[in-house]
Amino acid sequence: MTLNVLKSFAFVSMLVLSFAACKDRDAEKKIAQLESRLAELEGKKSPDATAATTPTATAPEVKPEGPLPAMEFAAIEHDFGTINEGEIVEHTYSFKNTGAAPLIIQSAQGSCGCTVPDWSKEPIPVGGTGFVKAKFDTNGKTNAQNKTVTVTANTWPKQTVLRFKAMVLPKATGSDGPVKK
Repeated sequence: MTLNVLKSFAFVSMLVLSFAACKDRDAEKKIAQLESRLAELEGKKSPDATAATTPTATAPEVKPEGPLPAMEFAAIEHDFGTINEGEIVEHTYSFKNTGAAPLIIQSAQGSCGCTVPDWSKEPIPVGGTGFVKAKFDTNGKTNAQNKTVTVTANTWPKQTVLRFKAMVLPKATGSDGPVKK
């Protein structure tokens, strides 16, 4: 019974911390520590739990044979410069398929809920061009921000990481100084 309460507490704690993870890098460390502690506790309490939480060894991915597409980006990094909190900014990363087969983007995933990607949905023919767009919502994000968009496609390697950064100035507090009488 105590183990179930501990598991529930750890799970709820991880959920709470994961919602704040985008705002606080320390939260990511805390989540990792909680997961490690939970795995440790499960391993000490039940031999079956250790088998369930131990990841199985997976074979490394092998490069597929045959002609493959290739993404050649004009740039994989972008700097929005200094912007104000509350702005929603976006950047489009353009690429060309320099490979030997049509290119298909399966997904694009932002590193945080504040980053929403969009991408070319149709296959890109050899020599054709496509895009990956990153929309960044600065609400609740202040100071230096470094975000990524991970693009998964039928290329080798399968994933390409696009990066952007910004210096986000906090919103004004609404106070103009001392109160006048």
